[in-house]
Amino acid sequence: MVKRKRATQKGKTITFKMAKACVESIEDSKQRLNLSFKEIAQVPKCIEKLWDVEELNLSRNLISKLPNFIDKFTSLCALDLHSNYLEEIPGIIGSLKNLQDLNLCNNRLTSLPPEVGQLSKLHTLSLGLNRLQALPSSVGGLTELRSISLNDNLFRRLPNCLNKLSKLEKINLDRNPIDRQTPNVEPVKMTEHFHVVEESVLCEDCLEKIKAQRMSREEDSEEAGNADNDF
Repeated sequence: MVKRKRATQKGKTITFKMAKACVESIEDSKQRLNLSFKEIAQVPKCIEKLWDVEELNLSRNLISKLPNFIDKFTSLCALDLHSNYLEEIPGIIGSLKNLQDLNLCNNRLTSLPPEVGQLSKLHTLSLGLNRLQALPSSVGGLTELRSISLNDNLFRRLPNCLNKLSKLEKINLDRNPIDRQTPNVEPVKMTEHFHVVEESVLCEDCLEKIKAQRMSREEDSEEAGNADNDF
């Protein structure tokens, strides 16, 4: 799958003053700490002082590890880490009890910790463009989950835990090597080409990938139409 080339530098340094200047006011008097596209290779320790923000955007950086002090952000409703270099997520993620939106799209994840099942208020889970082959069974405990994006991974069968989620409305499993004859395929609700991440916030590589996929589908449709006309 397409990934951005890792920058050769160690990443830029963010001071507390710089981080505080990146705090934005959003609706309902909430605050968002927006450190997207800052070329940082590590989550700055100084942001621990801004623990009371409701949204944290660390997307489109060079981050390879999520620090344990993330558990201090107990007010978080949304955590955006898409388009980084994360290979694993620490179990401490389960401490974010108020989290409703978790975006881990476009990383290098091969698994999720079972503690992700402790995010009881989670509505949206975006895991597209990773290297996942399975989900922990604890995901079946995410009773408030409405949408999950699993596109562009390595799933060979649909995760059984998804069948336990009565409020789940949207699933994206596009471009996975799934055997459609697998017995557990039928009960799961599927939505074609659903993307949790709005295109306006995707990085350039993600956008290019999506554009290429659309062009390919259009070409396939055109060829199919021409074939029908030959008969």
